[in-house]
Amino acid sequence: MLQNNSDEFKKLSQQVAKLEDQLRHSQKMEAIGTLTGGIAHDFNNILTAIMGYTGILQMKMGRDDPLRSNLDQILASSEKAAALVRRLLTFSRKQAISLEQVDLNELIKRVERLLSRIIGEDIELQTTLADNGLTVVADTLQVEQVLMNLAANARDAMPDGGLITIETGLVEFDDEYEKVHGYGKPGMYALIAVTDGGCGMDEGTRLRIFEPFFTTKEAGRGTGLGLSIVYGIIKQHNGYINCYSEPGKGTTFKVYLPIAAVNSGMRAGISGSDAGITKLALAGTETVLVAEDEGEVRKLVKDILEEFGYQVIEAVDGEDAINKFMDNKDRIEVVFLDMIMPKMSGEEACEIIKKIKPEMKVLFSSGYPADFLSRRSITGITKGELNFIMKPILPTELLKKLRELLDKDRKQ
Repeated sequence: MLQNNSDEFKKLSQQVAKLEDQLRHSQKMEAIGTLTGGIAHDFNNILTAIMGYTGILQMKMGRDDPLRSNLDQILASSEKAAALVRRLLTFSRKQAISLEQVDLNELIKRVERLLSRIIGEDIELQTTLADNGLTVVADTLQVEQVLMNLAANARDAMPDGGLITIETGLVEFDDEYEKVHGYGKPGMYALIAVTDGGCGMDEGTRLRIFEPFFTTKEAGRGTGLGLSIVYGIIKQHNGYINCYSEPGKGTTFKVYLPIAAVNSGMRAGISGSDAGITKLALAGTETVLVAEDEGEVRKLVKDILEEFGYQVIEAVDGEDAINKFMDNKDRIEVVFLDMIMPKMSGEEACEIIKKIKPEMKVLFSSGYPADFLSRRSITGITKGELNFIMKPILPTELLKKLRELLDKDRKQ
């Protein structure tokens, strides 16, 4: 009897220790995610100025100008930096996602050829897909990114070649599963397992693999963001990811995504098309109130708008925006609001402006992504009417969005 109690106590202690480790890891990852999200917000403001003024110069410069190639290089490098910011936002789970019902088996079949090219000719790729359909509500491009990152990670673990397998299945989490593993909201989940026969990793490495910028590769051979991006995507989809590995025995990543209910609701990320538009179509004469606390960004937006004929009234924060609006409400036809500002946020300023003039058109901007706004309830504005442009802002994107907003009711 005493022996049984001792065994039970030992088992319970191990479970508690495991849960404590998972909690510490989760808290650390959340802290890093918050930090990267904040860095991304500030960096987007800097990129807005760089990319914006480069765009203005491009629009003024002739196609045959010998200096145009220099501007093209600046813009290309800035866009790479913006892509890096988006990857950081994906890790911090602040990146906008566009959800739809996706059959994971069909998705894997579509990307199988692409994955084969990623891993190279000396590595064999095998897929074993479940007989039943595995429908989840997901962002197709982001799930493809998960598969590509996991395949690339498996490839790097097998420099001399080998075998990568991708398996899918249906798994049910119950209350007992959560007690044993320390995670897993009860329900049905689609499983994607990616296994390699590579070098594997020790426990210390395994516990750190999802941290951004952590890498076991030599300098210059990777940013250490691949698996952290996978982690962020899966968490943003309300899923789970596990890694099983031992030195010399390969690695298996198991991804669990909630199975979609029939007619499951879907959220859409806020986006816009980039169809080419003439300079005349982008121009306007309306008065715009620009409220932005970052001086460089505010000056850039002012310069872009005035270059295309708009009249601009500047405000340095939300409170100043209200004061400027009160003084010029009969002139102002659209308000450009940064979402995060001192004294009063763009959301709060919008509420007051809408009470004064309900028909006022408002364009939000932020270094934080669109879903940060879409989850907020803004008085007087339904989700379908929310207009948003994310930093870094390109001149043509800003002008096009503004023109669409101003012309919307006139065309109806």
